[in-house]
Amino acid sequence: MPLRINFINPFGTKAYDALIMETLSHYASEGTELAVTHLDACPADMDYFYPKHFVELALIDAIRQAEEDGFDAVISGCCYDPAVLVARELVDIPVIGPFEASLNLLSYYGRTAVIVTDHVKAGSQMKDNVRLYGASDRILGLDVIDWYVRDMVSDTAAVARDVVRVTADSIARTGAEAVILNCTIIAAAYQKYLMTGGEPAPFPILNPNLMALTMAEAMGRLRQKGAANISRLGFYAQPADDHFRKTTEATRAAWQAARPSLLRSLG
Repeated sequence: MPLRINFINPFGTKAYDALIMETLSHYASEGTELAVTHLDACPADMDYFYPKHFVELALIDAIRQAEEDGFDAVISGCCYDPAVLVARELVDIPVIGPFEASLNLLSYYGRTAVIVTDHVKAGSQMKDNVRLYGASDRILGLDVIDWYVRDMVSDTAAVARDVVRVTADSIARTGAEAVILNCTIIAAAYQKYLMTGGEPAPFPILNPNLMALTMAEAMGRLRQKGAANISRLGFYAQPADDHFRKTTEATRAAWQAARPSLLRSLG
């Protein structure tokens, strides 16, 4: 049975779609249909937390729409893992966060890792997510390459050069066994470097896009075979009575009613 996966770039721009498709589609398994999409009616950048909340509203609705359109799994394509926990309350298909997937698969590459991300503010959020996911004892440090995603697509080769330099320094300083590239666009830039003949590092560098695709395929296949379902007993519980169900649907209706105005303001 075909498997349909939607990698949603959580930005109000198509600027990153081609780079993700170019560097990730090669790894999709036979029978997997990978779609790379983006958002609208939201900011193009979420390096700062205020616009990030607008992005997450658009992303939540896009994830619900992906389930309605027949996708078997969705990847929230940013290492903030935006909207992942909220979306799991709303949909039954697997919702994958690239950072969470990387941490879950880390043990197959090494016991410990260092995170390399884009800039200091992003690193603060990543440190919080390390604690949220219960991985504090396995992440030995965090370094940045001092780039913003809006600039990375213009010079992926320069991003890759900084990845090579910073990851080597990080491994030497921390004694970690592996690196997690904790930005989907950094990872795509480094993957493009490898695809064009760049020399691989002498230690594992986890590409969160690939980790997310791997997890999405695994969970999507399991769900197709009736072997994966999300618990509704606690954290991901859904509304159990008419009042809260109506509140959930009214929330979506309010977002959709606001979209035309947001498109005019942010599109």
